[in-house]
Amino acid sequence: MAAWNLYRHRNPDGSSKDWAIRGNSDGSITTRWGKTADRLPGVSNRYGVEQLDIERQKQAKGYVLVGAVEIDVNGNVVFPGKTPATQPQRPEPDANPDPELPPPVDALYWTIECRAKQAIRVELGIEVRRLIGVIQTLSDQHATPAQDWDGWQQLINATLNAETFELNGQIKSAHGILPWLFLLALKAKGFKGVDIDIATETARDLSVDLKAEQDVLTLFGTDLDSIRDTAEVLGLLKPRLNLAAAMSDTDDCWF
Repeated sequence: MAAWNLYRHRNPDGSSKDWAIRGNSDGSITTRWGKTADRLPGVSNRYGVEQLDIERQKQAKGYVLVGAVEIDVNGNVVFPGKTPATQPQRPEPDANPDPELPPPVDALYWTIECRAKQAIRVELGIEVRRLIGVIQTLSDQHATPAQDWDGWQQLINATLNAETFELNGQIKSAHGILPWLFLLALKAKGFKGVDIDIATETARDLSVDLKAEQDVLTLFGTDLDSIRDTAEVLGLLKPRLNLAAAMSDTDDCWF
């Protein structure tokens, strides 16, 4: 088994998740992740990135180095001086292996680190309140009020005095999809000095591309078409071209 650096992130609710990294002889890196357990099921290979840079990014997100461990091909973690909790299984040869499906998403974990200059912090506070106002309007129009998510108030309080801050928390399916869309919209603004990270339980960082996050949409029991109007209002999707309206306008110009 190869040597890996194992990191651990402790969540506000007391649970934790692990992430491990290993450099390969071909210059690529391999990462594994999952809830803290004897086995890390998630795996990914990447090229063109420096192992040290990736480790620093994880540390900046709150991950703490646990130490060097060994991990077998099945993801079983073995600490120095201990035997595997489950014996490695020799993989069966398969000429046409099925692609490994990502584990289902059960909850999202978010962090916001604001170290921006005062002018940017003021802009951030204005945008937080604007987006919350937009979401409140959407909730009123569609009779789907945002569920009780404490992040709304955390963001309002943190940005009221325009000081630097660091916040984190969870978004569960019971909170509805609006908190996630709100944080994505805020992240998409790209405020300099404000790091907004949203990840799954398996430490997979989420992008602002909704089309790439189908498993998260599934967590909230919806799909892209169902939330398109909301996503367009929040600036996460470009408005679709209404061909009928466009042709109607063109006809009016002809006569």
